[in-house]
Amino acid sequence: MTSQQATATRTRRGTPVIVDVEEAEAALVENYPHLVRLAYLILPAGLGRHRRVMTAHTLVQRTLPRSASEPDPASLGVPGPRGPADRSYALMRQEVLCAALAFEQEEGARGWLRKLTTGVLPPHVWGLRLHPKAGGTDEAALDRALAGLDAPARAAYALLELENLRRSDGREVRKLLAAADAPDPRGALKSAEAVPYGLLGAGGFDPCTVQARPTDLLRRRQHGRAALIAAAAVAVTAVLVAVLGGGPEPYSAGGPPNAYGASLLDPARLVRVDGAVWKRASRVDFTVWPARGGRVKDAKLLGRALEVWAHPGERVAVSATKGTTEGLPAQPPQLLYAGDVDAASVVLMYDGLRLVRYAEPRDGKGQAALDFTRVDGADVSTAAVVVGRIDGNTRFLTAPWVTGTASRDLLGPGRPAQKLRLAADGVTDPVRMPGAGSDSASAGAKGPCGTAWPALEFRAADRVGPGKPILLTDLGDLVPVHLTYQPAGSAVPGEAAGKDALASWARTVCHLGSMRGLGVRTVNAWQYAEQRLPEDNGRATWVCTRADTWTGTDGRTLALFLPPVTEPTSPGAPVGQSTKDTGACGRPVPQVLAGVLWKSTAGHWYLLAAGSPDVERITATGGVTGSADDPVMAVKAGQGARAELSAVLDSGTRISTLR
Repeated sequence: MTSQQATATRTRRGTPVIVDVEEAEAALVENYPHLVRLAYLILPAGLGRHRRVMTAHTLVQRTLPRSASEPDPASLGVPGPRGPADRSYALMRQEVLCAALAFEQEEGARGWLRKLTTGVLPPHVWGLRLHPKAGGTDEAALDRALAGLDAPARAAYALLELENLRRSDGREVRKLLAAADAPDPRGALKSAEAVPYGLLGAGGFDPCTVQARPTDLLRRRQHGRAALIAAAAVAVTAVLVAVLGGGPEPYSAGGPPNAYGASLLDPARLVRVDGAVWKRASRVDFTVWPARGGRVKDAKLLGRALEVWAHPGERVAVSATKGTTEGLPAQPPQLLYAGDVDAASVVLMYDGLRLVRYAEPRDGKGQAALDFTRVDGADVSTAAVVVGRIDGNTRFLTAPWVTGTASRDLLGPGRPAQKLRLAADGVTDPVRMPGAGSDSASAGAKGPCGTAWPALEFRAADRVGPGKPILLTDLGDLVPVHLTYQPAGSAVPGEAAGKDALASWARTVCHLGSMRGLGVRTVNAWQYAEQRLPEDNGRATWVCTRADTWTGTDGRTLALFLPPVTEPTSPGAPVGQSTKDTGACGRPVPQVLAGVLWKSTAGHWYLLAAGSPDVERITATGGVTGSADDPVMAVKAGQGARAELSAVLDSGTRISTLR
């Protein structure tokens, strides 16, 4: 049903509140950028950025009612982003929600657009592609997180962020979703609340502030009026095909390649490596991965993948991790995999710097995906690559040197790893992605990351492997993240294998959720200090986790305080962090200092602090004063006291806490 029909059929209670067309138009014009941004967040990312922008504007413009209308009473009491919601804004917000949610109902986007054959003409741009201005890594992470949610959950997230409704207990969001006929408002809200808070910046995902790029300049200049006539004929044909139930448009946007581009688009020129090359190679990285999969000889599939790489169309969702370009390679790429994975046909390629994954629906319907990630510097620990994701499950293509594969729940450090089956082409059985499905929904009852955190254990051949299992976990990128462990007294990280490493990661892993989609390569958990707690309260451990990205920059550092607990998976308390790459906790700057206010079992408060082994003296000033000629310090303090910490290293260098 249309948004107007949905409004008319709802049950009303109390005195009707009527909004005339002029009031509704004034509210739409005044709040137009905000409403378009709301629609853009709810629309599926698979539309592509240009089509998503144009659809958001079309949707909002067509929600203006034709006659006086009545908003749902439940939505009248919910405030807007500027304070109390007036009745006209409440109506327009409700209509935008209805229309955006209806976009993904059973009939799909094409069925919804067929209904809009009359009324306001949709916006149209000829010769340009529009997309919102790019944000930072947080926005990229949010884009990936939203892509994994359904429309009601995306709507719930948009309401929480754009309508400033996080201050409530969720009732107002559920009211608005129910007024818009969204299924399961409570479940949608739970899914939205699992997305990390604060990723949506002030200007992120703004379809009213866009960048423009040309589409087919060369073709238009060469063909002139003939191209215009041909494009019109193609458009008419596409409309007729859509209305009559024909097939979808191709995934490639087309375009005349030059001689250089034509050579790169030739499937016959893809580099293929023999399966035994890695056994005699002097380097162990993607250059020795053989071409595997059931469709490595399918020239049509490979040709489509290369053509989409050169000219991605509107039905292709393109993503790239930070610092990764999306252009064509300098030479023909190497083919790593081509085959059918669940409901998709997948092609995986490597160009010496980047991995490129192309996936199209096997039935030819829906959107395709083109993903880029930088992987220069890969080594034996880069033992797997994502080839498919569906319903929160991930399949991986394993490196040719992998001799054993298992799955392990990092929240169950005492449980043995479960053997994971490998197909003949090196693809694993599906593995649950951390935080997917019921795990994230139950986070409130079971902890901040749900009931389980799946990871992969790989064993490499003796000739190339470290001799211990390699532990990887999926954080939403093409390449899973390598987890390492550095015990107290060790100068370098090692594999996260063994009782102590697994016990440490069981209390640390829940904090990895904030690193999703950031192109993280490795995360090391460094147990940099141990401290005997005052009043004989046992021993605490101080851990510093450092995430390094494939770009070599943008590292993130988080210090954790791990007091004694009865539950071995109780997460450590964050006590300091740095989202800028200061080099702390890593090889560039192997020092750290952090502090925390801690309450003893007797009810007394202390300021605790701990530094890396090279700390000779710690000093506290401000609300708490004290010092210790040691890498650890404990000073009595008052509840809520604030203090500044500093430390002096054995080299004489002074450091402060992570910021």
